[in-house]
Amino acid sequence: MANPLFTKKPMDVLMKEASGESSHGLKRTLGKVNLIALGIGAVIGAGIFVLTGQAAAQYAGPAVALSFIVSALACAFAGLCYAEFAAMIPIAGSAYTYAYATMGRGVAWIIGWALVLEYLFAGSTVAVGWSGYTVNFLDSIGIHIPPELANAPLTFDEHHNLVLTGAVFNLPAAFIVTIVTMLLYRGIKESATFNNLVVLIKLSVIFLFIIFGWQYIVSDNWVPFIPENTGTFGQYGVSGILRASAVIFFAYIGFDAVSTAAQEAKNPQKDMPWGILGSLFICTIVYILVSLVMTGIAPYTELNTAAPIAVAIDKAGTGLQWLSPFIKIGAIAGLTSVILVMLMGQTRIFYSMANDGLFFKPFSEVHSNFGTPHVSTLVTGSVALVASGLLPISVLGELVSIGTLLAFIIVCLGILILRYKSPDLPRPFKTPLFPVVPILGVICCGAVMSFLNQLTFIICGIWLVIGLFIYFAYGQRHARY
Repeated sequence: MANPLFTKKPMDVLMKEASGESSHGLKRTLGKVNLIALGIGAVIGAGIFVLTGQAAAQYAGPAVALSFIVSALACAFAGLCYAEFAAMIPIAGSAYTYAYATMGRGVAWIIGWALVLEYLFAGSTVAVGWSGYTVNFLDSIGIHIPPELANAPLTFDEHHNLVLTGAVFNLPAAFIVTIVTMLLYRGIKESATFNNLVVLIKLSVIFLFIIFGWQYIVSDNWVPFIPENTGTFGQYGVSGILRASAVIFFAYIGFDAVSTAAQEAKNPQKDMPWGILGSLFICTIVYILVSLVMTGIAPYTELNTAAPIAVAIDKAGTGLQWLSPFIKIGAIAGLTSVILVMLMGQTRIFYSMANDGLFFKPFSEVHSNFGTPHVSTLVTGSVALVASGLLPISVLGELVSIGTLLAFIIVCLGILILRYKSPDLPRPFKTPLFPVVPILGVICCGAVMSFLNQLTFIICGIWLVIGLFIYFAYGQRHARY
């Protein structure tokens, strides 16, 4: 039984699929700009509107800008490895496909199942955040949605027990999941065009905050730039910068979603590295600038709220009040694009797993007119709709993170293995400073993972057991390779 677990998908089969010679391939319609926009769409969402202020207030002070650099370096190590794989094996499926080619079917299944935690539940979680911002915005213009129709019927109390909230269904969250699912069903080109528009809106709003907010910076708010440590590890000082980098690392989750669209890129060998690394670079610059302006306008101790940018705008006085509704629109736009890219990534992973025989066959079907994995899209959207409308999702944030970090580690290890086992394979893009970069990627992602809650590891373990049951009951008997 152990032998099939280490069966690898032949590289010549992967190359044939990448070249489009297979009989039912996805449409190649995405260019370099689309791929960079997909990355930005996935990354810049709730993180920039929420996590920045909380990390500054609780851990790093104004030095949260340095924390973003630390997090970006950890992501960059994984991103460089992703870029090499995506250019060499431009197939839908992301880390799942890379693991199948380098470490075998068993590891591929585990990482594919772990990616469900990242993409599917991230889409559901962000949909609830979208609902909150939208309800707040509509309320400000006189349109009121009853709380019973804007919240989940269940939540966790302070003892982590499930309790009834009195609500019936989170209708706005289900609504946005439905709209995004319809877009993804219709076609990747239409979805990418919509995402480009949304990314343009939210970047415009963020740049307005940076440009106009810079005039209201009080330099004394940056002194001291690195607050003195309180005597507790992680509360300010150097350890606070590192602790904050672990927290805001989750604001970067999503750039790897670019690699799930590799099979729909026009020129993946050249454009995939641009999409992955370009979006990571742009997001890092934006995060640093926003954090500097935010902590410059308002004292960092006042930013521990769900809307720190709004707090900064209020602190600036009447001069920036005109920007407040635009910030809400930018937040809504930002969360919309995150939902779109997360659900798109999930459907492509299911597609790849089903195409290899490891997951149920209907998930590999491609629509004859739209060229999209329509069954996978409908099922993913339906599950996300139910989850966002009914389930308590406060615990899912760390589950999303652990799935992502596990994927990053597998990708870095895959580059190490493939460079030594198959050194002669054509590599349009090579990870620089080999083997230092992939080794640092494993170490950094492992270190960040160590900050996660113990309960997260337990739930993740149960999730993987369920996945292994599906593998042995179905995947092992239907695997094509």
